[in-house]
Amino acid sequence: MRLLPAIILSIAIILAPIIWIFVPKLLSGGDQSFSGTAIDSGARIEIEMLSQQVEDLQIRLDDMAQEMGKVAAAAARAPVPSQTLRQSPAGSGAEVFQQNGENDIIDAYAQVVLIANRRDVNDGLTIAGPSYLTRVFGPPREVMSDSCEEMTNPRLASKLVLEDVGPIRVRMLKPAADSIRRVFEEVRVTDPDLYARINTAGSLCVRQIRGTRGRASTHAFGLAVDLNIDGVLDTLGDGRTQLGLTILADFFKDEGWVWGASWGREDSMHFEVSRQKLDEWINAGSL
Repeated sequence: MRLLPAIILSIAIILAPIIWIFVPKLLSGGDQSFSGTAIDSGARIEIEMLSQQVEDLQIRLDDMAQEMGKVAAAAARAPVPSQTLRQSPAGSGAEVFQQNGENDIIDAYAQVVLIANRRDVNDGLTIAGPSYLTRVFGPPREVMSDSCEEMTNPRLASKLVLEDVGPIRVRMLKPAADSIRRVFEEVRVTDPDLYARINTAGSLCVRQIRGTRGRASTHAFGLAVDLNIDGVLDTLGDGRTQLGLTILADFFKDEGWVWGASWGREDSMHFEVSRQKLDEWINAGSL
């Protein structure tokens, strides 16, 4: 039964390019014997509509491949008769499955897929943004360049930590490090295979946003991290990402983090603390 999602996913992936290549040829096949110099406007409209339908079909197939990937990943995490339940280390308050044998579809986490409804992935959360962060904390550094430098803001610098937060090490503000540690602990308990493949492209970087003068990104405040699967960096702005990051995004959203996949220029490696979570920490006196 664990192979069924993988088979469905494989069929969907195989069908997509076949339909993409041959359907347009079928649609245009009747025109190959045409010897005239032009076609009427009605025919042009019909051809354009058919082409759009083919493009829509390709998008639907990509979405189906993504959904099948999610099903496959969920099936990999489901208990099967060969699994035995064991307790987590004392005091963790969690139970995990010790799986026997190899995971047949573990590589699905690294698969690159379209980000479904990416504009809505942060529904209910808002970004803090450079203007708000600077107004609340002041700039992270008096003078910023295009290179990463030390943080000089006393309020922020006193809260900086360099810690292991599970599968990665980060340098961030203490509340952010604690928060991301909770996220990864949930991932570890729920999906240990995914947890083992999480990697980072960096967290704190005190510099100005490239192309601006003195405008700091969330990374400069120690409130953001870039993640990936297996150390493979995501392509910026293509609307696609690794399946593992789409799964991680749900855990981060539950903790109050914003995912960069929803931005105009998609940045799906990027996760940052939402304004709601930041205000919560400020009101609690953590920052």
